[in-house]
Amino acid sequence: MPDPRIAIVGAGPVGLVLALRLATLGVPSTVLEAEADISEELRASTFHPPTLDMLDGFGLAAPLIAQGLVTPTWQVRRHEDGARAVFDLAVLKDDTSHPYRLQAEQWKLSRLLLAKLRADHADAVELRFGARVEEVSQDADGVTLRGAGFDPLRAPYAIGCDGARSAVRRAMGLDFPGDTYPETTILATTRFDFAAVFEGLSNVNYVWTQHPAFSGTFSLLRVPGLWRASLYPAPGESVEEALRPEAIERKLQAIHPKGTPYEVPDLRPYRIHQRIVETYDRGRLLLAGDAAHLNSPSGGMGMNGGIHDAMELAATLAPVWRGEAEPTLLGRYTRRRRPVAEREIIAQADRNRARMRESDPARRAGMLADLQRIADDPAQAREHLLRSSMISGLRVAAAVS
Repeated sequence: MPDPRIAIVGAGPVGLVLALRLATLGVPSTVLEAEADISEELRASTFHPPTLDMLDGFGLAAPLIAQGLVTPTWQVRRHEDGARAVFDLAVLKDDTSHPYRLQAEQWKLSRLLLAKLRADHADAVELRFGARVEEVSQDADGVTLRGAGFDPLRAPYAIGCDGARSAVRRAMGLDFPGDTYPETTILATTRFDFAAVFEGLSNVNYVWTQHPAFSGTFSLLRVPGLWRASLYPAPGESVEEALRPEAIERKLQAIHPKGTPYEVPDLRPYRIHQRIVETYDRGRLLLAGDAAHLNSPSGGMGMNGGIHDAMELAATLAPVWRGEAEPTLLGRYTRRRRPVAEREIIAQADRNRARMRESDPARRAGMLADLQRIADDPAQAREHLLRSSMISGLRVAAAVS
C-alpha cells in the first residue's frame, strides 16, 4: 500500500495553497520542490478579490495585504495625452470582502504559506526542497515518483503543480496544445516613481503609445518600492538588441524623460503562451495551475487561476481520499476548472493582449471610448469587473455538477 500522503509536485503558491487546504480538510501531503528554497524571481504580482477572499479563510489575507499595495483602481491609458478609462473595484463591494486588487510579489504569499504550514501543519505536510521529480508512473494502487534529491516515493495520488514543463503532465501522456505569441516581453523594474510624474496613474496601468521605441504598448505595474515596466522590442529591433542596457534606458526614457539614467535592478525576458490540456485528471494523476493551462499575463489571471484550481481540487480530492466518494468524482474538478481556464482566463487574457497590441490610432480611440463608457456606468462596470476579477468564472464553475 502507498503512503497515505498525497504527493504535490511544486512548491509555488499553487502547490502550497493546495497543501494547506488539504491539511485543513484532514488530508496529509508531501510537497516536492526542485529548488532549494522559495523562488523570488520576477513572476506574478497581482492578487484578485476572490483570491484574497480565499486566503482570508486561512488567516493569510491580512498579512499579505500588509506586505503589498491595496489597488482600488486599474486603467487603460493613452500615453500621449493621458486619456484613460479607470475601473474602480469599489462597485464590487457587495460581491467580495476585498473590492480591490492587491499588488504584491507572489513569493510573499509563498513565504506566508510556508510559515503557516511549518507552524500549524508540520505533521500533516512534509516539505522537501531540493527534490526534483523526474519520473512519475501510476498503477491500480497508487503513484510512484522518482528523481534527484529524494528516495522513490509512493502516494495514493500525485498532483502536478510543477509549471509549464510538468513531469506529472508528461506522465499523464497529455499534449499541451496552443500557441506561443510572436512577441517577447521584457520585464524591467525601477525605483523611479512614475506616479509622481503622470497625473491619475493607478498601480496597474496598460498603456498605448505611438513612441517609436515601442511596438505600440507597455504596461506599468507597481509593487512596494518598485515599478514593473513590461516593454517590447521596437519594430525591427531584435530581442538581443532590446535587452541591451542602452535600449532599456531608451525605452524607460521614452516613458518619462527624467534626464538622469534609470536604475534597473531586475530584467527578465519571457515569451507568452496560451495552452491548455484536454483534461486535468487521469487516473491517480492531476494537474493545477501552469501545469494545466498557460495564458497571457495581461489581466493578472494566471497565478490567481492556479490558486482557484488548488482550492477546487482540494475540496474534490478530500472525500475521495477518505473513501467517502468514488474516484469518478475527480472528473468534476476538470468539468469545473477547465472551462473557466479556457473561456474566462485564456480567452479573456488573449482579448486583453489583442486590445493593447492594436496599433491603429482611430481603432484605439474607439476602444478607449468604449472602455470609458463601461467604466463610467456602475452597472456595466460591475459586470465587466466581475469577469476581469474572476468572480463570474468561479460562480459559473460552482454550478457545475
